[in-house]
Amino acid sequence: MKKSLFFLLLASAFWAVSCNDDDGKDPLDIPANYDGAAFGTNAATELKLLSNLTKLTNEAKKGRVNGTIIGLDSLFTWYALDAPNSLENTATNYYDDRIQTWFNEITLASGGTYTPGAPAGGNGGTFGGYLFDENGLEFEQMIEKGQFGATLFNHANKLSETTPFTPAHADRMLAIFGANPTFPNSYQANLHNKPDAFSANYCARRDKNDGDGFYTTIRDNFIKLQAAAKAGDDHRDEQEDAIHAIMTNWEKSNFATVVNYLNGVIANLSATNPTDAQKAVAMHAYGEAVGFTHGFRTVAAEHRSITDDQIDLLLSLMNAPYNGTPTSYKFVTDPVNELSKLVTARAEIKAIFGFSDQQMEDFKKNWVIEQNR
Repeated sequence: MKKSLFFLLLASAFWAVSCNDDDGKDPLDIPANYDGAAFGTNAATELKLLSNLTKLTNEAKKGRVNGTIIGLDSLFTWYALDAPNSLENTATNYYDDRIQTWFNEITLASGGTYTPGAPAGGNGGTFGGYLFDENGLEFEQMIEKGQFGATLFNHANKLSETTPFTPAHADRMLAIFGANPTFPNSYQANLHNKPDAFSANYCARRDKNDGDGFYTTIRDNFIKLQAAAKAGDDHRDEQEDAIHAIMTNWEKSNFATVVNYLNGVIANLSATNPTDAQKAVAMHAYGEAVGFTHGFRTVAAEHRSITDDQIDLLLSLMNAPYNGTPTSYKFVTDPVNELSKLVTARAEIKAIFGFSDQQMEDFKKNWVIEQNR
């Protein structure tokens, strides 16, 4: 009896030690905050890349001023600067080919004026403070918002696959997302010394700040990722889990923003006798939706849910097929028949990502402004 009791106690003790030991790994210690001590140094390449994207966008925006002609060289300067770590070398090969074509479209359209309607020659021009090609597509958005997927998300994707993955790689991923170690969950520079920008900006807009949103989840997983990277290979599983959560929520917030812009297009163009100002705002929002969507095409699929076939369907519904001439102007000239395509595109996005009815309703709002944070 005593011998049986001895072996029972011994087995119980062994079981307890084995469970606490977890195969020899100590539990991952996750701090409350992200360590930003080396962020600026580690992420210097990414911060420069983002700076060049801002300068490229600002150059393209000059075309919004009626009569201002954009030189092709001025666009290529910022796109090709700092090779081999240039925007040109960081974008997907697929999107790089299109960007260089779209530079020509911006140059041709600049300096002219545009009236939405069936193209009758011409090269496009300004309408309502924005620059459109002859088909009604705003190529400024194609080269800016498109690169949020084709360049920024694509670059983060590649960084995440680095072996060994170090804390420096976490800093670089955080930077290219457009956030920083303070995680303000806001793009308002008047309220924060280091506001969010780029993808993080739009992710913050889609986050209700209730502790369960896209931005908050990404923040928590960057803190976890950095901790796991510091802890080394024993916590590779935690690294991979954090990376998956970051990339998944980044992608979801991108397409939640597409929904937000589609809502704006539908609302403005379904109004009775919309003004030219409403039409221009709608066409601008439409261009952003197309850019945010198109940029994810051909990005390596390891860390995204949407497929190229699904992207192709969305682009077709948006009258901006990847392999054909856009007919964007039809949403203005024939809204009764054309806007239903955008309603369908919105429903497709809901199905692809499993968004709830409440989320789709929430995507109508910019929560940063709603909550003044």
